[in-house]
Amino acid sequence: MLYELTNFSELIGPLNVFRYITFRTGGAIMTALLFVFLFGPAIIDMLRLKQGKGQPIRDDGPQTHIAKRGTPTMGGLMILAGFLFSILLWANLSNGYVWVVLGVTLSYGAIGFYDDYLKVKKRTSSGFSGRLRFALELVIAGVATYIIMWLAGDEHSGALALPFFKDVLIYLGPFYVILGVLVIAGAGNAVNLTDGLDGLAIVPVMIAAATFGLIAYLSGNALFANYLQIHHVQGAGELAIICGALIGAGLGFLWFNAPPAMIFMGDTVSLALGGALGAIAVATKHEIVLAIVGGLFVLETLSVIIQVTSYKLTGKRVFRMAPLHHHFEQKGWAEANVVVRFWIISVVLALVGLATLKLR
Repeated sequence: MLYELTNFSELIGPLNVFRYITFRTGGAIMTALLFVFLFGPAIIDMLRLKQGKGQPIRDDGPQTHIAKRGTPTMGGLMILAGFLFSILLWANLSNGYVWVVLGVTLSYGAIGFYDDYLKVKKRTSSGFSGRLRFALELVIAGVATYIIMWLAGDEHSGALALPFFKDVLIYLGPFYVILGVLVIAGAGNAVNLTDGLDGLAIVPVMIAAATFGLIAYLSGNALFANYLQIHHVQGAGELAIICGALIGAGLGFLWFNAPPAMIFMGDTVSLALGGALGAIAVATKHEIVLAIVGGLFVLETLSVIIQVTSYKLTGKRVFRMAPLHHHFEQKGWAEANVVVRFWIISVVLALVGLATLKLR
């Protein structure tokens, strides 16, 4: 919206500042942050009133979580509201990549919202049918990947770029859609699995968003992309504003989600934010880098896969409890220790991911 003011920059010189992605990204961060700060308390009060007993707590989970009963869920609504408002205000809405990422985010958010709604209504920790939910996620991811390939419109649109190598591309052609589906849907569910402790998921998401905000900016700039020898994606720089809005909304939410949490994120936004990161990774041709930067989410997902597979095949559990953060809780780690140490891991992995931009 504000980007359109650049049409009058010849008459009013200072309006030219809205052309700069860096300026608008800063504006998106502050707008989303202030939005959540201002409207967050009212949203929490509304959800507490509507939900009554709050999110159901698993009986077989860590005993320390029993005290969290009554805490309202669906807190992701405040993140999505601030996120959407900020993007509509600061992004160039004629950019196709912006609408693709927004479409994935809101679609996944709707799926997660319905899942949260069923959990609260039925007073159970299980909500939406797993198979139907996953099928919808795959369809949305497939459509998004196809549109991203169409927007790119070059011979590299169906290629997978390998980090640490200068000009190595694996051409997948139409099979690239399958890869895109795995990245987007996988990222959404991985973040969802990580959201199990106060503040655990949102900070690694913000770290990944900051990393991919920089990657999007560099990939979208032909000079920087050529210097770093990464794939240039025309128009991808605008995704930095989406990352900025995500960071701002996440910071505002963390104010209310910090231990002891006043509200839980819920599937409403954990699924949505993971899907957004996946879509940005596909658009910027940094799919493998997402697996590095989001390595914490990968570990959490692998812990669940290993646990389920081991139990079905041998009847034995590898971990005391899955996902991985619950395993450490069961070993006696305090919740704060698990959360902060996982944050540290996320920072280290983000630095490794950024190193791929130069180590070629």
